[in-house]
Amino acid sequence: MNTTHTSEKAAGGILDFTMKSIDGTNVPLSKYKGKVLLVVNVASECGYTPQYKGLEVVFRKYRNRGLAVLGFPANNFGEQEPGSDVEIKSFCQSNYGVTFDLFSKISVKGEDQHPLYRFITSTKANPRFGGEIRWNFQKYLVNREGVITGKFSSSVPPESPELLRAIEEALNME
Repeated sequence: MNTTHTSEKAAGGILDFTMKSIDGTNVPLSKYKGKVLLVVNVASECGYTPQYKGLEVVFRKYRNRGLAVLGFPANNFGEQEPGSDVEIKSFCQSNYGVTFDLFSKISVKGEDQHPLYRFITSTKANPRFGGEIRWNFQKYLVNREGVITGKFSSSVPPESPELLRAIEEALNME
């Protein structure tokens, strides 16, 4: 796995990170300021992989209101994301029509945990929603200011009333 991703420590939050897109370009997450984010660690060979479809449906439903879905492929759980960035992108587009933003494969837990996920899972930085990632497709809802306001387990589908309600609330906040 390529672990040479650009990202300095983020003192202020998620929007302070710069990540590598699945196409290899650096993307400052500050470009999402003012948007509501759904941050998800994804994998192509997981029982939850069909959630790509639901993530795309939710993205298309709310993108014009300011939602962005950010997918971070990771191979941390059962080696269920073995592919390269090119293979992952192709898989997501051909099987699920994914148009939301995908990023280069990272590690979301363990000794080689990417700094973005070190920040997200930090109980010091995020006392309400920190804690170890349990599996693929764990979802974090981030408000327009870059603050994590919700955490949803892998078993919560993107189209669940619980998650849709939280997205609606976040989108309605100014």
